Amino acid sequence: MNEGGNHHEEEHQQAADAGPRVRRAHPPGGALMGGRPAHREAPERDTRSLRPARDSLSGARDLHRATGPPRLTGPEREADHDAPRWRIVGPGDPTRTAQPTQPRRGPRRRMADPVNATDTFRAARDFLLKHRSDQEAATAGFPRPALDHFNWALDWFDVIAAGNERTALWIVEEDGSEERFSYAEMARRSNQAARWLREQGVRRGDRIVLMLGNRVELWEILLAAMKLGAVVIPATTLLGTADIRDRVERGNARHLVVSPDVAPRLGDLGGEVTRICVGAAPEGWRRYEDARRGGEHSPDVTPDVTPGFTSEFTPDAPTKASDTLLLYFTSGTTAKPKLVEHTHVSYPVGHLSTMYWIGIQPGDVHLNISSPGWAKHAWSSVFAPWNAEATILVYNYARFDAAALLAQMARCGVTTFCAPPTVWRMLIQSDLGELRGSRGSLREVCGAGEPLNPEVIEQVRRAWGLTIRDGYGQTETTAQIGNGPGQPVKPGSMGRPLPGYAVKLLDPVTGAESDEGEICLALADAPLGLMVGYRDDEALDDEVKRGGYYHTGDVASRDADGYITYVGRSDDVFKASDYRISPFELESVLIEHPAVAEAAVVPSPDPLRLAVPKAFIALAKDHEPTAETALSILKYARDHLAPYKRVRRLAFAALPKTISGKIRRVDLRKQEAEARKDPEARPEGEFRYEDFPELRQ
Repeated sequence: MNEGGNHHEEEHQQAADAGPRVRRAHPPGGALMGGRPAHREAPERDTRSLRPARDSLSGARDLHRATGPPRLTGPEREADHDAPRWRIVGPGDPTRTAQPTQPRRGPRRRMADPVNATDTFRAARDFLLKHRSDQEAATAGFPRPALDHFNWALDWFDVIAAGNERTALWIVEEDGSEERFSYAEMARRSNQAARWLREQGVRRGDRIVLMLGNRVELWEILLAAMKLGAVVIPATTLLGTADIRDRVERGNARHLVVSPDVAPRLGDLGGEVTRICVGAAPEGWRRYEDARRGGEHSPDVTPDVTPGFTSEFTPDAPTKASDTLLLYFTSGTTAKPKLVEHTHVSYPVGHLSTMYWIGIQPGDVHLNISSPGWAKHAWSSVFAPWNAEATILVYNYARFDAAALLAQMARCGVTTFCAPPTVWRMLIQSDLGELRGSRGSLREVCGAGEPLNPEVIEQVRRAWGLTIRDGYGQTETTAQIGNGPGQPVKPGSMGRPLPGYAVKLLDPVTGAESDEGEICLALADAPLGLMVGYRDDEALDDEVKRGGYYHTGDVASRDADGYITYVGRSDDVFKASDYRISPFELESVLIEHPAVAEAAVVPSPDPLRLAVPKAFIALAKDHEPTAETALSILKYARDHLAPYKRVRRLAFAALPKTISGKIRRVDLRKQEAEARKDPEARPEGEFRYEDFPELRQ
């Protein structure tokens, strides 16, 4: 998937944050039975402890109902209204199969007359589950929810969490320790967090910069902020002082929630910013551990009996569906990071398309490799799996180890898996057979970050009998285009438009619809998952929304069957000898060479051809930047590319990147243009096609 999130190895290193945690350890080899985790019986609970949560949930829903029933637009075929509810067979057992059940709310209702926001959302979700292997039917008949008021944490998560002891979040550490949290427990924890944050002064509309690693507090605080009606600004823990200051100032943040390793980098932010630390808090910081007040993981504590502990929460008002929920800073591949605004509908509801693309079903165990702070983490480690009522699995590690990851996937019974190309390329260098046949649970595999080259896809298919399905989206949207489950996959193609998205390819010169052009979305019938806009850049917002369309800036082609293939960023595509060149196509060939770890292709000014392709190469381990290596790479490219696409110049270099790991080709283009001001000049270390007579043979 080509999207605005992350795909660099540095981002995938999900080191555990500091701070006290209670862990349930699995001794190596001692906690497994027949290849699956030993089942642990949950202790009996006094059901009275659940009543306050249910009472507060009822009150929250009453507030949302007060504005009248929401609407649902879209086709009203009676067959679609009978889409089944889903139940999970076996509490917390990811190896069992989700089974459809009949609706639990009395007689059948037409989807145009739902009772509340929850039913509206559920009807749309269940429709996609029903048509999970028929992308044409799912896209053509998707009943788009039209919601006036909606709070995903209250109207969806708390509803499915009521009395639900199935695992919602499963965090596994590199040392073998782990934590599991049920849906009911996450609802209670987030209620408690919301009450405490309210006591700290967090109010509806306040903006919170959230900088945490993969720990339970990340998810519970996100849910709590939603319930409060606050606005979350996710940020990676890799940010430096200047970047943090930029996010606080441009995001107009009033509150900052960070882990102990981040706190020393903050310096003097000035202003009235509430500083909260999750873990060992520096002097002057508020301690998030006070929110627990002897919470349910502590010894000798009983919820609703221990003084100060309560799982009740009542919202102060209904949440408008159009209220701002998230502000995301993009990775800034061409300029400073853009500030993307999403609402309580655009991301939570919009990610029904992402759920559909990945193929997540109720009861699944879903593993996504991405780091908090980037949009892909919210896509695939929050909304898509919990929309489906699945388990989110997190594996924290300090340094990527393919064998260790495969072992955990087998042990935990992962059913759906999404990873960026960097991870897939490292996985195929290990023994993929370590996963094959371990539990037979893995059903869907997806690629995210940028399109995968065919060699990787084929190696995984041979080893696992599964095809990595590609897709496309951005920080500004949810998943727009994808190869859905059970659909024929064309090599190199991103797939077809996903439910809720009507994709147009517009010629960048004429603006007319074409078989090749910029990927655009009509604003007259804007998709649910489309951003509100760029919060602090009105000129840029007007630019990307010109002519009645949202312009993604990405160029693609569409074949006769409707499959869309990524060409490149509109500002990356260039002409050489009047031929249109897609850097991605050339880079996909180059990275197949064993000496190439990463590649970036840009136009190099040429007096005869106007421009020629130049490749900047980051070498793989144990390869040297010699003329012999350059010859081998250029020869491989010659043998696998059309003559007009041949790489004519090559340099070995460290590639400039954004903090999220995306290559900044704009820097390479500027560097190359500057180096060519003297047409006779030759940059140091550059190899040229004509340097090697053997290439002409």
